[in-house]
Amino acid sequence: MAKTVNLPEKIYDDLAKTAEELTFMAKKPISQSMAINLLIEVYHAHLNNRCALDAFSQQLASLDIMSPEEFDKYWDEPFKGQEAQRKTKTKKQ
Repeated sequence: MAKTVNLPEKIYDDLAKTAEELTFMAKKPISQSMAINLLIEVYHAHLNNRCALDAFSQQLASLDIMSPEEFDKYWDEPFKGQEAQRKTKTKKQ
């Protein structure tokens, strides 16, 4: 059964673009869920290499990662500001 996932607009746009790029590369339709699955498979394949796993783990541990709430706010708010500017510009014209 399919589950719904809420994504910030920017992340959703990147996913849609990635699915389009994969469709072009595969020369057959690739849905957004298929794109996610392919990206997860690439991630798993990459981390099957012990050196890559160790390096990635160290790099991830050293990053100053936002909380999930900060991440969603960071990606959503710039677009809300741009939409407001576009609406203002549209009204002025």
